[in-house]
Amino acid sequence: MSARETLKIRAVRAEQGEGVAVFAFFLFGADIHRIADISRIRREDHELKGFQRREIREHVNQITAFLDSGPVLFPNAVILALAPEVDFASARGRSPGNMCEVGDAGTLTIPIYPEGRRAAWIVDGQQRSLALAAAKDHSIAVPVIGFVSDELETQREQFILVNKAKPLPTRLINELLPEVSVLLPRDLAARQLPSVLCEALNTDPNSPFFGLIKRESDRSGIVTDNALIDAMKVSLKTSAGALGQFKGNGSGNDAEAMYDTLLLYWSAVKEAFPEAWGKAPVNSRLMHSAGIRAMGALMDPLMLKLDGVPDKRAMLRTILARLAPHCHWTEGTWEGLGVDWNKVQSTSQDIARLTDHLIRLERDLARTAS
Repeated sequence: MSARETLKIRAVRAEQGEGVAVFAFFLFGADIHRIADISRIRREDHELKGFQRREIREHVNQITAFLDSGPVLFPNAVILALAPEVDFASARGRSPGNMCEVGDAGTLTIPIYPEGRRAAWIVDGQQRSLALAAAKDHSIAVPVIGFVSDELETQREQFILVNKAKPLPTRLINELLPEVSVLLPRDLAARQLPSVLCEALNTDPNSPFFGLIKRESDRSGIVTDNALIDAMKVSLKTSAGALGQFKGNGSGNDAEAMYDTLLLYWSAVKEAFPEAWGKAPVNSRLMHSAGIRAMGALMDPLMLKLDGVPDKRAMLRTILARLAPHCHWTEGTWEGLGVDWNKVQSTSQDIARLTDHLIRLERDLARTAS
């Protein structure tokens, strides 16, 4: 791929990590989109591509209005991932005495390619770069930090870590987490394994959730990934949990056993409530966040009962079949709660009440059956 032209920039080069080249420089706002693409998250042939959130038009308009308000101070840096084909030539000449030798000054040359094939990708500053492109003044000097990497995983890692403190869509973070291997902050690390399991449930043809989970790259699903992930996080917190029992103590997690547990349990739930499964949450509270969280919480005590049972699937079917007539996912009123089926909401109070009711109801039914 030959570039028709190049952009030459005064820059300072340093290194971070394992010899990764990092550059600091300034660009005119209008030049960012000449050299850099926005890699929006999407799926192609079931493979996750990109990492950026969708353009937020109102936010872009607000930044543009600020830039057009007159001479402005706009020191917010844009972060780019640069392809290895960029070229850097150190400046010649003697350095001043007593100089702090942190970086090497010189000229950075970036080839300019057509949109979609550019030599840089915006890791942080998507909205700002769009606003700068739309601003009346195209000569605003914008600080830029660029690191050299054509590895999509590295770009995603940086995107997540850079945006950690910002209000990124939860579903976007959920979908990106399975794709990265960097050491994550504790709160993100706690979501990574559930996110991996959630992705498997959505893409496995043998899963009851196959194609039903709403993800940032595909919003056609009906079950929010956040509800499933939160339910898994609760189960992982304790060694008595259906998933937590497979957490390793220094020997790694048995993710395969966790996934088999999820398949066993949720497949049985699907069989127990066929009239409620696969419907939009407005028509089925089982597919609603409240239903997923409550039934997810019920998984722990039910799977505990299956310890030592030869035919776990049959036993689970028996338990849920006994429970099914007392559940009101699509019509009627929840006895004991005094709430119509469609009045259950995704509030912590409603989820807790429904969870406690299901656990208590199952326990009472089991006592009666014995």
